[in-house]
Parts: sequence; C-alpha cells; structure tokens
Amino acid sequence: MCLFATNFGMILAGRLIQGAGVGITAPVYQTIMTSIFPPSKRGAAMGTAGMVIGLAPAIGPTLAGWILMHYSWRMLFLSILPISLVVLIMGWFTLRKVLPTQKAPIDWLSVLLSVLGFGSMLFAFSSVGDYQWTDPIVYVTLTVGVIVVGLFIWRSLKINNPLLQLKVFKQREFTLSAALVAVSFMSMNGFTLILPLYLQTIRGETPLASGLTLLPGAIVIGLMNPITGRIFDRLGARNMSIAGMFLLTVITGSFIPITATTPVIDIVCLYTVRMLGISMVMMPVTTTGMNALPLNLISDGTVVNNTARQVFASMGTAVLVSVMSNVTMNNVPNQAVAKATPILFKKLALHANVVGFRYAFGIATLFAFIGLVMAFFLKPHKGAA
Repeated sequence: MCLFATNFGMILAGRLIQGAGVGITAPVYQTIMTSIFPPSKRGAAMGTAGMVIGLAPAIGPTLAGWILMHYSWRMLFLSILPISLVVLIMGWFTLRKVLPTQKAPIDWLSVLLSVLGFGSMLFAFSSVGDYQWTDPIVYVTLTVGVIVVGLFIWRSLKINNPLLQLKVFKQREFTLSAALVAVSFMSMNGFTLILPLYLQTIRGETPLASGLTLLPGAIVIGLMNPITGRIFDRLGARNMSIAGMFLLTVITGSFIPITATTPVIDIVCLYTVRMLGISMVMMPVTTTGMNALPLNLISDGTVVNNTARQVFASMGTAVLVSVMSNVTMNNVPNQAVAKATPILFKKLALHANVVGFRYAFGIATLFAFIGLVMAFFLKPHKGAA
C-alpha cells in the first residue's frame, strides 16, 4: 500500500496497518520467550532476541539515508517487502503452537476508548510544536484524552475480560519495571529523532551521513543485549539499571551545551556510550518485571508493558519535538531584522535553532534522571530462581 501510494492518506493507512502488525508480533514473541524459559535463563534468552531487535535500528537509518540519496522514497518500502515475505513464508512452515490457547472475546468498546484516549493525548502533545499550550486545540484534546483514558482504565478494572489486564500492576516490581522502561523509551526514542534533525538542519548533513552517525551506537546496543542478558541472570537488574541510567543521564546532559560547530566525532562517541547505557537497562529491567509475575499473567504483563512503552515513547518524542519547535520560534528574530541585515538574521536564526535543540536535549536529560531515581527502588538480586 505504501509502495504504490498516490497520496498521504494511503501512506498513513499503510503505516497504520504496519503498526498493527508490529502490535501483534511484539507481545507474542516476548510472551513466548518468557514462558518457555525459566526465570534463571530469561535474561540470556531475552538478550539474544534483543540483539536482533537492537541491530535493526543500526541498519535502518543508514540504509534509508543511502536509498533516499540515490532512489525514490518508494524504494524504502520496496526494500522491506521481500524481507516481510521471507519471514511470512518461514513462519508459516516453522512456527508451531507452544502455549495453550483459548477463545478470548475482544471488548470493542475498550478498543474504541483506547484509540480515542491515547490518540487524543498524542495529538495534543504533537500539536504543541505548531501551537501553544494555551491554544484550545492543545488543551482541549489533551483534556479529552485524559478523560477518555480514565474511562478506559475504569472499564478495564470492572469487566471480566479487559483489553488490558491492569491487575498486573498489583506486583510492585512489575509496576516499577514497566515505568522505568517507559521513561527510558521516552528519552531514547525522542533523542534518536532529534539528533538526526540537528545533524541535517544545523550541520547540513545528508540523511546518509546522519544515519552513519547513529550506526555505532545502534550496533553497540545490538551486540550488548545478549551480554547484559547473561549478566542479569547472575547479578539482577538493580545495579545494572542504576549504572545504565547514570550513563544515560550524564551523556544525554552532555549534549545540552551543543553548538553549530560541535565536532561530529564527539557526537558519535557520546551517542555510542549513551546507547551502551540503554543496553544495560532495557532488556534486564523488562525481564525482571516479567519475572515478578506468575505464569498465568505473563501474556497480560507483556501486553501492558508494550503498550506503556509505545505510548510513552510516542509522547516523549512529541514533547521533545514540541519543545524544540516552540523554543526555536520564540528565539527567531522578527522579519524587520531579516530586511535590515539579512546576514545577521541568518546567524540569529541558526542560533535560535541551536537553542531549541539544547532545550530538547535538556528535557531528554530530565527523562533519564527520572529513570535514574526510579532505578534505586528496584529490589536487590537474591540469586537466580
């Protein structure tokens, strides 16, 4: 659909369908991994799976940048198509049922409430970049979203077969782990979007060059996932997550004084170390949250964890982009300066963009610091189960 799209609506519809596919497969793989492996081996298993997932972002931005430099944007979707077909064929012939299944009716009212609620909240956060927090289109949609999400939560607690089984939050360790992963994703995803924007708008780098800048960091998180998974099986998540969130906070904070002339090699090195910190948090904390649940709640915990992670990651990205846009617009000189002294206007406009990125990096640092504080509340490791 995206490959042959003739307008934005078709691309949007295709991307929504792609998102639905990921929404189905991501919780399934985590549920299977955490169900067929005992708690003492889940860290290594999840780490191995995380290596594959972590290496995908290493290839994506760089490959996409190269394609956009030499071919049409349609090639972005054409390059994915054969991979999807191969996976589909392999899955058809190799996958088998390893867990008991049952008929579970879908509460369509909960589906509607979740789409309207979370969609309205995300739209509100995304709109701040074009409007202000005091604009009705922002605070009205945000208020509606919060109310509808509240109704969704209330309904989930009342019915027998809810869309999200919120009773998993009765387990303190799972709740803390899910919140920590969500905050980490807020910092990681938003930052990963903001940094290429800085490289392309401030430094004038090509999409390929900005993708190559992120490549070492993405490779590190992919290669480190199985290692951190095995360390988790021995030491637990608390000390690893504290160290990882400390690295994430310090390194993200080091981007705040960034300028238009900051050496690219410095950015590459800092981003790589930052991803090292994230690799010490993601899989270990996710696994420790799953280990806190009884086997019959593993699938529910996986769904809740993935939902929280995706929602907060999207909102975190929207907040960073909104802050960057608003700060930039507030610091851009007026058109009178552009007419009187065009060279000075260009210089001041560039500085305004840099200030916007600094504020966005500051918000990402705040997200990471919140995660660092939360990591101290994880329980110490008491030996493998």
